[in-house]
Amino acid sequence: MNEVIDQIAAKAGIAPDVAEKAVGTILGFLQREAPDGPVTKMIAAIPGATDLVAQYGSEEASGGGGLLGGLLSAVGGGGGIMALGQQLMSSGLSMGEVTSLAKATIEAAREHAGNDVVDKVVGSVPGLSQFV
Repeated sequence: MNEVIDQIAAKAGIAPDVAEKAVGTILGFLQREAPDGPVTKMIAAIPGATDLVAQYGSEEASGGGGLLGGLLSAVGGGGGIMALGQQLMSSGLSMGEVTSLAKATIEAAREHAGNDVVDKVVGSVPGLSQFV
């Protein structure tokens, strides 16, 4: 996974340790939000991704979406993609870095899992296609 994380970090212009946590957070979000079949195939296809999701992908491990995520959950929406963005920005990333990171993560997923699987995942999460 280090090679994949290094590539994503370089493309996004962020440190590898920051990228590792952010990618785990993104993949964990997708695991919760996307249909099981495609997202499970996607995560399994990316070397080391299952471990990242286990380490950083739970809502508890990633901070639960912060204040915005908590507010959106309280009013009945899980916060979705906006809560994920806020969560990543609360860890010190700028909006531009979050967007670059999301694009680089999906690009890496396409390389390992293929376009069909990744398109199913992206298409199933409201608002995600705008960022990737």
